[in-house]
Amino acid sequence: MLRLNASFQKKVPAEVEFSSKSFMASVELELPAGLTESELKEKIANTFRLVRDSVEAELAKNTASAGQPEPQHLPAPAEGKASNRQVGYLLDLAKARNVTLMQLNVDVKTRFGVDSIYDLDRKNCSRLIDEYQRAA
Repeated sequence: MLRLNASFQKKVPAEVEFSSKSFMASVELELPAGLTESELKEKIANTFRLVRDSVEAELAKNTASAGQPEPQHLPAPAEGKASNRQVGYLLDLAKARNVTLMQLNVDVKTRFGVDSIYDLDRKNCSRLIDEYQRAA
């Protein structure tokens, strides 16, 4: 017996500036043994499509009931996400100042509206690095 897990998550802007709402659906199915490769691919595609469409429908229903227009896809920041090296360096600077990851994440959530330092864009991560370097 095969198990298929499919999930889809989408974050959209919320009513409050620098905050977001998250919508997610997940489903697990048991597939019969002996499926061909093409049958398996079709089951996966159909299941993922069902989960994705369910999230999109719930999102549309939720925003319509709140009297808000359907959210638009926001363009990615021009500079993109912070690199792993930037985030690592920020973590090193924070650790040297006895700032925990939890404290750092609370700070970036408050200041930049992202859930963790791993969600920072390059510019804001660089800004934090500069602040920690100046505090040395």
